[in-house]
Amino acid sequence: MSITALTIEEARNLLDTKQISSVELTQGFLDRIKKYDENLKAFLTVVEDTALTMANKADKRLKNGETTPLLGIPIALKDLFVTQGIRTTAASRVLENYVPQYDGTVVRRLKDAGAVILGKTNCDAWAHGSSGENSDFEPTKNPYNPAYVPGGSSSGSPTAVAADMCLGATGTDTGGSIRLPAGFTNTVGLKPTYGRVSRYGVIAMASSLDSIGHFTKTSSDSAMFLSVTAGKDPRDATTPEKAVPDYLKDIQKGVKGLKIGVPKEYFIKGLDSRIKIQTEQALGILERQGAKLVEISLPHTEYAIAVYYIVQTAEVSSNLARYDGTRFGHDRSHFGDEAKRRIMLGTYVLSAGYYDAYYKKAMQVRTLIKQDFEKAFDPADNGVDVIITPSSPTLPWKFGEKMADPLKMYLSDIFTVTANLAGIPGLTVPAGFIDGLPNGLQILGPHFSEELLFRVGHAFESEKAYWTEKPAL
Repeated sequence: MSITALTIEEARNLLDTKQISSVELTQGFLDRIKKYDENLKAFLTVVEDTALTMANKADKRLKNGETTPLLGIPIALKDLFVTQGIRTTAASRVLENYVPQYDGTVVRRLKDAGAVILGKTNCDAWAHGSSGENSDFEPTKNPYNPAYVPGGSSSGSPTAVAADMCLGATGTDTGGSIRLPAGFTNTVGLKPTYGRVSRYGVIAMASSLDSIGHFTKTSSDSAMFLSVTAGKDPRDATTPEKAVPDYLKDIQKGVKGLKIGVPKEYFIKGLDSRIKIQTEQALGILERQGAKLVEISLPHTEYAIAVYYIVQTAEVSSNLARYDGTRFGHDRSHFGDEAKRRIMLGTYVLSAGYYDAYYKKAMQVRTLIKQDFEKAFDPADNGVDVIITPSSPTLPWKFGEKMADPLKMYLSDIFTVTANLAGIPGLTVPAGFIDGLPNGLQILGPHFSEELLFRVGHAFESEKAYWTEKPAL
């Protein structure tokens, strides 16, 4: 097996037993990036010298007997993560040459843990999109079929993981930007509970919705990654004083005795019939493993997309106001069409005379959506342990297929936006292939139930290890 085909867990064992070095591992990934990324466009910036220097330092720490989950592990960062001395663009021409003077909290924690940063990955500019096509540079291609999108906005990170160009990669999820592309690229994508991971030093899209997560090959790897990035940060007031558990402790416990909610609102007209069958088959596997399936209702689901695109655009218009070309970056004429669209929509819903009709009403319905989940998970109301749905109503689409109709593009997030509106965690795991294209299974849980999500994901992977089916590059 090539060393680039390893999981984090496998690489960790080889590094700890001195069978490979971090420098060897890092060089293997750098060589693979040079070989394949010219076509895939997963990376916007590759920092070869920096990566090898970090790998050398990791090897010294390993030689001294030190070990942490990500020590010596080569990873990539979505280009929304602020990195000291490394270009950070948000995939926008506005920040084309911006080099930050500091590291964001997640970047600092990854560095302290000894992770090796290979570079910065492509995405929809400012994270505005569901396909990766809104990058102001070149869009990332799906490694399983380059004629199709990899999903967005975090398009480059899961493509890099799926194509074995890194062992893990960070992403951001405001309405599904981790879970949707994870499903489209046969990777595992985690959107943690809102506030579980610090947002400090991550370029904001919509601050009350943004969750900071990552992509890996397996649920175990995802658990190891979160153990490094999660926790209280004094620089982010939304991170709670809540201890970070051992996410691997019960990961092999299985699903026997768990109640899995199957929301009827997610199996309606518009869902590809093949995805419906595939999801039902996955649920059947978990049922045979001892889980109990329970049909539930999340009655306000139908309003989720409307609520999301009011709240999100309002916050986008506020967050992008700082990019005026005065302090850093280019002026506002460099914004792409999608950024301009969202700024205009957001400014409109916040304007005098429309605030009550749109933004205030959307926030009220957001509360109802949150209460739907609270009721579904409430043990006192005979609630379920987790909820399982498809991660997308459709398979990946061809480039250009939805660009002329923004509403069609927005509707691709219909199964994922609810978790952001409610602030709950969501995990996408590979559910298999249809016509050669990957699809994902979404697992949702109560606030701070990431441990449980990893357990369910691992149980499914133990029977269906779809992540081992590599793209033919």
